[in-house]
Amino acid sequence: MRVIQHGHIGTVTVGLVTPNCPEEKVLLIKKGDAVPVSLGVVSWWFNGGETDAVILVLGDTVTAQVPGQFKLFIATGVQGLLAGFQTDFVSKIFGLDKKESENIVNSQQGAFLVKLEHGIIFPQPSKDTKDKLYTNIEDPSGAVFVKGGGYVNFLLEKKLPMLSEVGLSAKFVKLEGNAMLAPSYVADGSVEISFVSKGSGRIKVVGSEGKPALESKLEEGDLFIVPQFFAASGIADDCGIELFTVFTSSKPVFAQLAGNTSVWNALSPVGLQVALNVTPETEQLFKSKNSESIIIVPPST
Repeated sequence: MRVIQHGHIGTVTVGLVTPNCPEEKVLLIKKGDAVPVSLGVVSWWFNGGETDAVILVLGDTVTAQVPGQFKLFIATGVQGLLAGFQTDFVSKIFGLDKKESENIVNSQQGAFLVKLEHGIIFPQPSKDTKDKLYTNIEDPSGAVFVKGGGYVNFLLEKKLPMLSEVGLSAKFVKLEGNAMLAPSYVADGSVEISFVSKGSGRIKVVGSEGKPALESKLEEGDLFIVPQFFAASGIADDCGIELFTVFTSSKPVFAQLAGNTSVWNALSPVGLQVALNVTPETEQLFKSKNSESIIIVPPST
């Protein structure tokens, strides 16, 4: 199971231990931070504040123990690995007597989420982890920005090399009110999983039969999937919309269906005329409308 965890609300301290690593790495993540988590990594997540924290987990479960389902392997507690080995094995493994092993195995009666007593102090964040183990995907600096329309920020292997271990990548889209995300698809066959983190709008996903595969209203908290080679486009409502998307590849190949990088602009005039069955004048008009980059379309004034 490969996942990218996204800070949605609040601030959280995170501990990560990779297999056979002698020490944990501690992160302090906030809203907008994206944390790739590789197979086999042991982690803990602690909200030490007075307000709620929400972590969004999106990932690929094709190779999970039960395909299509998130399966968590817990180390401690009533559902943990130690509990499964029971006290007789634990005492022999660690050289403990019966009372000591029972204390290790049975003291934690929590299962997945536990409420801690006040006063427990967790480690401070490790140094030099930003942009190595995680990064903020909602930061507009370095994003593709369209005046009056919004911006798109990509999280790819080039920016965060750790994504190569996870085999995933991500995108954050913020559309201003009534702006449109131009239609696009992923040419390498990656699947898109998108979550509406704020606002509302409309989505249209088109497949191989020339008909919408999905045409729906989107609200905050909604989740939708764009299958292989399907194209998608969306329009924000008056309030705008924010989307967090994960792709099932660390090196996705994005293809636009509008603008100067689209297939329409690349085709020869006669090829486009024949494909659309239009006159040369219409072909020239259509191609002229694709002479510039079109990723986000601002609302009409």
